[in-house]
Amino acid sequence: MRKIRYKTRFFYLLTSLILFSACDDGGIVNIKWDRDSCERCRMVISDPHFAAQLRGGPKNKAYLFDDIGCAVHWLKKQPWGEDENVKIWVKDYRDTEKWLDARKAYYVSQQITPMDFGFGATKKPVKGSIDFETAKTQIMAKTHRHRFGGLKTTP
Repeated sequence: MRKIRYKTRFFYLLTSLILFSACDDGGIVNIKWDRDSCERCRMVISDPHFAAQLRGGPKNKAYLFDDIGCAVHWLKKQPWGEDENVKIWVKDYRDTEKWLDARKAYYVSQQITPMDFGFGATKKPVKGSIDFETAKTQIMAKTHRHRFGGLKTTP
């Protein structure tokens, strides 16, 4: 009888741990490379050097992107896009294990990125790097080419 109670307690404890670990904590989500797709262009996210994600909107939902350019253009169209509480993260293009706050990152141009916006993010400024606002302005002015397809104009 005592063994059954311990097994039952263990089962409930294990079930609780699984349920709590599956809860969304409102932060960065793990991207399933080559499976998750970009919210804007619907391309599969496969290059960890240039991925981006944001969290915001009425439900504080996470949105995934293959390129910071897609994130900037997509966010601009959202009614809540200018909300300062929206969190934006980008992968450090040199160290793909690290996510950076996109607003505090520095951007290096002339990179080969999934949607050809050409910006890689880095934590510290390097020669020729620009801040987020400058990168955002340049991204909004760009027409981009899909690496594997034709010309796409940004609306």
